[in-house]
Amino acid sequence: MSEVAAGIAKPSAWQVYIPASLRRAALAVLLALACTGLLIMFSGKDPLLAYRAMLTGAFGSFDRIAVGFNKATPYILTGLGIALCFRAKIINIGGEGQIAIGGLCASWVGIMLPLGNPVLAIGSALLASILGGMAWAGLAAAIHIGRRVHEVLVTLLLNFVALLIVGAALHGSLGEDGAGFPQSPLLPADYWLPKLLKGTQLHYGILIAVVIAGLSHIFLWHTRYGFGLRVFGSSRPAARYAGFSPAASTFTVMLLAGALAGLAGGIEVLGIHYRLIEGFSHGFGFNAVAIALLGALNPLAVVPAGLFFGFLETGALAMQRQVGVPSSLVTVIQGLTMLFVLAAMASANRKPKS
Repeated sequence: MSEVAAGIAKPSAWQVYIPASLRRAALAVLLALACTGLLIMFSGKDPLLAYRAMLTGAFGSFDRIAVGFNKATPYILTGLGIALCFRAKIINIGGEGQIAIGGLCASWVGIMLPLGNPVLAIGSALLASILGGMAWAGLAAAIHIGRRVHEVLVTLLLNFVALLIVGAALHGSLGEDGAGFPQSPLLPADYWLPKLLKGTQLHYGILIAVVIAGLSHIFLWHTRYGFGLRVFGSSRPAARYAGFSPAASTFTVMLLAGALAGLAGGIEVLGIHYRLIEGFSHGFGFNAVAIALLGALNPLAVVPAGLFFGFLETGALAMQRQVGVPSSLVTVIQGLTMLFVLAAMASANRKPKS
């Protein structure tokens, strides 16, 4: 074999392997930005100027970066749970309701149990949010398994029930008297999540989310239960043959997802609002589905996907203020990103005809 032929056959030392899922995600983001840029141009605005304003609004100062990290935190946590469910072929779209119940439970503890120790106070409130999210997801799993109702229908409808429960609580015992908007009284300062960097709004939630992403990766790829979930998602008969119970697998992954979404709700209440506000969970659960798909159902890849959505929303108002492009256009970018990711996944999974 000649040296030239050998050189062609041998990969270059500078070549870097990029997973197909990462290539699909990057292509989906670029296509979404390109399509949205065309919409901006057709509206008579400069898309390059709009995107520059968005970048400035998201990364122009430490305060803006802190806001982006805070916005990304509930996306990452909820996206992790949904990614685990999707790995097991359990279509959980109940993140929004689980976030709402988690925030409700954390607020109830903060209002009803005035603890003087900040560590004990925050720990008990976050634990209550985890248990609340688990209970709500467990209810969905019980209905799905016991009554054989499809999990999409159950989790979707329970979102509305959860929002109604939060609204009823804020119009009842947890509501603040005389407030012009349904909200709870301000929680005691002992329950406020401390700041990660002094002088900014960045709280410890993002650090918690990143650590949990690493633990989720270990759980999925290096534990027996994670292996069982992956087998369960690949082949139900194979999972049964290997000794994994379908009911137990469904309950396990739904409880994990509910715990993560509930924790996201608790962190949102304790770290951002310092009180329970009606509708605070709106949009988090459904965007987390797109984040899980953008991250190719990989716990570690969910982190940058969540950051992308968080900083995208952070820069939206700057784009509207400086260029006059509606901030709601960010929703178009998010929707197109999800659409292109799904299209790429469908194309990759399509089997060639024999």
